[in-house]
Amino acid sequence: MSGRILRRVGFFLGIGLLGLFAIIPVLWALITVFKASTDLYVFGPNPFLFNDPPTLDHLVILFKNTNFPVFLKNSAIVGVCVVAITVLLSVPAAYALARLTGGWGERSGMAIFLVYLIPPSLLFIPMYRIVVWLGLANTIWSLVVVLPTITIPFCTWLLLGFFRAIPRVQDEAALLDGCGYFGAFRKVVLPQVWPGIGACMVFAFSLSLGNYIYAATFITASSQRTVTAGVPTELIRGDVFYWSELMAATLVVAIPLAIAYGLFFNYLVGGFRSAEEALTGR
Repeated sequence: MSGRILRRVGFFLGIGLLGLFAIIPVLWALITVFKASTDLYVFGPNPFLFNDPPTLDHLVILFKNTNFPVFLKNSAIVGVCVVAITVLLSVPAAYALARLTGGWGERSGMAIFLVYLIPPSLLFIPMYRIVVWLGLANTIWSLVVVLPTITIPFCTWLLLGFFRAIPRVQDEAALLDGCGYFGAFRKVVLPQVWPGIGACMVFAFSLSLGNYIYAATFITASSQRTVTAGVPTELIRGDVFYWSELMAATLVVAIPLAIAYGLFFNYLVGGFRSAEEALTGR
């Protein structure tokens, strides 16, 4: 009995330490946002306390004296376009792979996923040549063209598990009831994979928002930058770091994404498990 209690105490203690480890950076960023500039450099006994009254000056500076609103708008445009392209291409691709007979579906799905594993540091030079050839250099549309090459392979692999979890007999029953192939897909199959599509949308948007190497390489104009490349450029000048504004920009972007990931976390994990089982044949 005492061993069981010790195991439970150890389990919850470990969970608490991990939670504390995860929340301290967010808490520190939140406190830094509302601390006065003079208070940031006061070496008191407890850095989590406010020695001066909290202030909103750093948020005002971020939104009024920098191009951060422009960065947010550009990031939103890129993210929405990348999500739309990813969903339009990965959903039919995953459905087709899931319905392939024999081992072609598994091998093709694994091959598509391997494309996602190619690091962007190897691709940004040839991608830049393509962007220049298309006349999209130094515009946000260069990211709209390039980023789906990362999101589509992963989302196709993720959705493959969701589609393979739907029995093929449901498609056949819909065809017998008079639906065409597209009708069976739209009315029977698609409603069952909406959670997986939602998870892919969150992933595609967050990846487009967090990509740095393409955003920094393809775009140099401040009016065309996204949050990832624009914030370090505006708020880090030489050896001067505007810490409060940096933390504010981080939280403005990170908190909504964290909430979205929390809502779709179970679907993401389920998609990983289903895709792995489908591809390994288990």
